[in-house]
Amino acid sequence: MKVLITHSIPGNGVSLLRGHNIEVRVLEKKKVRKGDLIATLKKEAYDGMISLLTDTIDEEVLSAVGSQMKVIANYAVGFNNIAVKKAKEQGIVVTNTPGVLTETVAEHTFALILAVATRVVEADAFVRAKQFTGWEPELLLGVDLLGKTLGIIGAGRIGSRVAEIGNAFGMEVVYHDMQKNKALEEKIDAEYCGSPDEVLRRSAVVSVHLPLTDTTYHCIDAQKLSLMRSDAILVNTSRGPVIDEKALISTLRQRKIFGAGLDVFEHEPAVPAALRKLPNVVLTPHTASASIATRGEMAKIAVENVLAVLHGGKAPNEV
Repeated sequence: MKVLITHSIPGNGVSLLRGHNIEVRVLEKKKVRKGDLIATLKKEAYDGMISLLTDTIDEEVLSAVGSQMKVIANYAVGFNNIAVKKAKEQGIVVTNTPGVLTETVAEHTFALILAVATRVVEADAFVRAKQFTGWEPELLLGVDLLGKTLGIIGAGRIGSRVAEIGNAFGMEVVYHDMQKNKALEEKIDAEYCGSPDEVLRRSAVVSVHLPLTDTTYHCIDAQKLSLMRSDAILVNTSRGPVIDEKALISTLRQRKIFGAGLDVFEHEPAVPAALRKLPNVVLTPHTASASIATRGEMAKIAVENVLAVLHGGKAPNEV
């Protein structure tokens, strides 16, 4: 059997596959172009594939996949890059890597919250530029979190963990999701809001944790941003297109909110110059899950999903 991996991945995933007498091909390019991936799939048949969230596995790519393909394991929690319905029509199991990165992403999310609230990135640049001439009463004033309201939009695994961390910082938690999260309410006395609008109006910090779907695309638009408080912080570690980036840039530029922390962007890897120039936003390059342990475990889970299907079993993380 043969497995294609679209990019080198950390950990011992490749050796684990080869230990099961599976031939493995790893495409070493930083980002595989769709045309190159199609050509690769047409040239040789594969039984399985491990893809990245940056790989476009749409209907055109799937049409190049031979009947031999049984599983596509996405090295990510999200799977909006894959035409899942079409894959299943072709008898291909699609899997992801949920759960393992919850803690890492939640910690990164709160790092962004703290960085924006304390203006730590601005302060670092200020010192490095030799602008620090002594303590001043009004130098780089930030905002406190204690006693403030943390709003969660999307209270799944990661959103719930961010809520728990916020609660440990002495924040009140409100949230919105498609359904109530009773476990979260019981654990930290979180309050359910009937709409995202209510979360946006009430919260000093809003953290977005949504999958990218047709209904979540630009769900945080100019109208929604206008509901936020002038001292509020918006953080997104889910998917870039859930926020209208142009509207957010305008909001930040006009100082209609205090600031934002972004790990994801609407047209990755492109980040608008206007966004990069703003001092009231902290930017990280989609690294919320980037710990050594987590990325290695993600690889292990992806491989385990592939092995389960190729050995005739059920994938642990079929989507």
